[in-house]
Amino acid sequence: MAVLAKRFRMPHSTLACLACLSSVALAQEVGLAGVMGSKALLMINGAPPRAVPVGSTVDGIKVISVQGDQAVIEIGGRKRPLRVGQHAVGLASDGAGEKIVLTADGQGHFVTIGTINGASVRFLVDTGASMISLGASDARRMGLDFNRGQKGFSQTANGQTMISVVKLDSVRVGGVTLHQVDAAIHQHDLPIALLGMSFLNRMEMQRDGSTMTLKKRY
Repeated sequence: MAVLAKRFRMPHSTLACLACLSSVALAQEVGLAGVMGSKALLMINGAPPRAVPVGSTVDGIKVISVQGDQAVIEIGGRKRPLRVGQHAVGLASDGAGEKIVLTADGQGHFVTIGTINGASVRFLVDTGASMISLGASDARRMGLDFNRGQKGFSQTANGQTMISVVKLDSVRVGGVTLHQVDAAIHQHDLPIALLGMSFLNRMEMQRDGSTMTLKKRY
């Protein structure tokens, strides 16, 4: 007999933005808007262009070189050549150890790319979610079995839905990896995975304008 698990609240603001997330810039998406001397004009996560000198790092993205209408950037430890108008997506690595730096999109939401048990996943940071929440298709892709977890129910703005609470072997975002993290698998698909408090409670969170910094506590 299924037990009634703690309800995992999905805020109305979160639900309202899910439908438009396909057009939301990922937390570590960078575009080359132009070149100005030895500076690259970078658009990070859809924000207005910023002039970044060669050798400098902004939001975990480093400018390696600039020549003509091209720039070479480093994102997630990988060098990526970009021409004006091109974009690259990756995980930022700011060299500061177990820390994540995220930039808000135009609606104030923090969206980033990470991995669960080694499989890539797109996360929306949601402090209103008790734990990481995954849709059914994402869970299957990661080899997670809905039937093996503890059954319960989640109350969302769309009504009550059955969930299965499982332990994730590893969750990686940016330069931070956590092990044995609780997650709720939903019976139905979600437009995006929610990075909830089972991950965020183990981080120190600091908000500075449109930037959020997460630093691993344990």
